[in-house]
Amino acid sequence: MFMRAGTSRGPFFLLEDLPADPEVRDRVLLAAMGSPDPRQIDGLGGATTVTSKVAMVSPSERPGIDVDYRFAQVWLDKAIVDTAPSCGNMLAGVGPFAIERGLVAAEGDETRVRIFDVNTGSRIEAIVQTPGEVVTYAGDQRIDGVPGTGAPVVLSFSDVVGSKCGAMFPTGAVREEIDGVAVSCIDVAMPMVIMRAGDLDLSGNDPDEISGNAVLIDRIEKIRLEAGRRMGLGDVIESVIPKVGILTPPRRGGDVYSYYLTPHYVHPAHAVTGAICVASSILIGEAVNRVVARSPAERLSDRASTSLAVVRVEHPSGAIDVRLETIGSDAQLVVQRAEISHTARKIMDGHVFVPERL
Repeated sequence: MFMRAGTSRGPFFLLEDLPADPEVRDRVLLAAMGSPDPRQIDGLGGATTVTSKVAMVSPSERPGIDVDYRFAQVWLDKAIVDTAPSCGNMLAGVGPFAIERGLVAAEGDETRVRIFDVNTGSRIEAIVQTPGEVVTYAGDQRIDGVPGTGAPVVLSFSDVVGSKCGAMFPTGAVREEIDGVAVSCIDVAMPMVIMRAGDLDLSGNDPDEISGNAVLIDRIEKIRLEAGRRMGLGDVIESVIPKVGILTPPRRGGDVYSYYLTPHYVHPAHAVTGAICVASSILIGEAVNRVVARSPAERLSDRASTSLAVVRVEHPSGAIDVRLETIGSDAQLVVQRAEISHTARKIMDGHVFVPERL
């Protein structure tokens, strides 16, 4: 099933329909997407990182979970299928896909699908609109970076702290320096190395100022590689994590403006998991980005020991709102739950053909 999910797009497979051998499976996915070829002319890929993604879904045997979700980022120009990261945008399609494929039975006008993210170990609850116990994609929910409107898919994330590195600040420092640039290496839903545009001599007003500057991209990549080493991820030269966030002050009434790199291109909008990470980081006083972010204190409310905050993360296509439930503060902050409302749309359903010889 070929779907647009959030601000990403790609094929959704039942895991059982793919080869069990991971190496053979990766060759199938490369052929299906048309990689390695920056144009992806011979496959389903859209020649951008956000349109070269794959979701693999299977029934789950985990208690309290309906389906397992495996994500793969298929590289454009190299024969690499990276299953280390996750994708919160593609997650918006997992619930509808699971219902459409009969893995989860629709119940009433809204159906809850409990998802385990195999890549990160996090748990997500998706609320899918199912009037008449049938998935609907039509609705009034609008998300920046996607034309038109659709039915809302509410995603609620838990177990997101230390998703890949085991700790919110895996280096042990809230703020440190790499190559003369102040950074925060943080892992909440997505491992990221966060820095400020001003420290890179960027005005922060144009994404082309980043993606069109080969010298800058090379410098950012060196910082990312060192951050990956410090975060315990090893040599990340052929991995898309950690991702990079370059932050500037908000421009349209939000809390912070974020350029999200994937990792060598500027995302046209923003990753969901990356937005959760950025939003969490601006609640931490010692983090590097606090000086460019507006304090969301006026958005906070307390319920017993739990704090609730809605953080608006601006990006090149608009903004994304992240609702956070936290306990503690600053370096002792614990993110208990993060919630985002997205949309998805089924584009086509059928078969993708790959060469007999891979």
